Amino acid sequence: MNPKLPNISNEYTPLEPQHRISEQRNIDTFIKSKGFDRIMTFVLLLNDSVHQKKISDECLISPQTQRILDLLDTLDEWLAEFPPLPNAQRFGNKAFRQWVEKLVNNSTALMKKALPESLHVAIPELAEYLNKGFGNETRIDYGSGHELSFAAWLAGIAMMGGFNSEDYQAIVLRVFVKYLELVRKIQKTYTLEPAGSHGVWGLDDHQFLPYVWGSSQLVGHPNLKPKHVLQRDMVDHYAGEYMYFRCIQYILEVKRGPFFEHSPMLNDIASVVTWHKVNTGMIKMYMAEVLKKVPVVQHFRFGALFPFEENTVE
Repeated sequence: MNPKLPNISNEYTPLEPQHRISEQRNIDTFIKSKGFDRIMTFVLLLNDSVHQKKISDECLISPQTQRILDLLDTLDEWLAEFPPLPNAQRFGNKAFRQWVEKLVNNSTALMKKALPESLHVAIPELAEYLNKGFGNETRIDYGSGHELSFAAWLAGIAMMGGFNSEDYQAIVLRVFVKYLELVRKIQKTYTLEPAGSHGVWGLDDHQFLPYVWGSSQLVGHPNLKPKHVLQRDMVDHYAGEYMYFRCIQYILEVKRGPFFEHSPMLNDIASVVTWHKVNTGMIKMYMAEVLKKVPVVQHFRFGALFPFEENTVE
């Protein structure tokens, strides 16, 4: 039986999100919490929704989904207002701070336009996750914690009744695909540093979820195997249809040198025989390397959408 995401719209009372994680023992509490359960349920439901689906496959795009896509287009358009400042730093163009400032100042108005009135009560809490979904303006970096924040924003909208299960495929293959292209553009425009990077021993400098959902897309594919990510022509050919291949393509665009040197973990995963094994491994790794890692989740705040208290069956 698949878990369901709770609809909390009737009992929702706004709660200002608070920092709750600063050390390893807080992680032990977190993994038993309603917040953890809701995040993982959302990740797994979306994983199921794109099983064996290509990006170009027809899927329902509800008016709500379209308004979220329009919001992302607005954020993309704003980048032109803040061209990179001429500076000598290799990383971290300070113009990114101006873009984030505009996002923070306007996110409430953007959400009032994008979300139905019944969700407006949750906008102050949702703003916490939207505002932090594109990188940190102080450190001028971006990593899997910011990606988690954006996913939490979408999960919050879903739990408040803005999306239902019929929207899940489009949330991944329309909304998240668009989001990924936007954050890649931001990374390139403002030379954002990888946040909390493991150096070459992490999966990817910036993303994680497209490897989870992207491997689900490929389960049982008649021709494509995990080893094909090592063939540049295959990567370029399939990047438009499969998130996993697009991630590899982006790495090849921004990194120099042999793939096995700059991306040893992805190189190792290419020797796994089936996409099903890759997918189950990525889900476990997402829990271990993102949700259970203090440096990643210490910035995540907990309120009524993602409660820190222990889960009793929802």
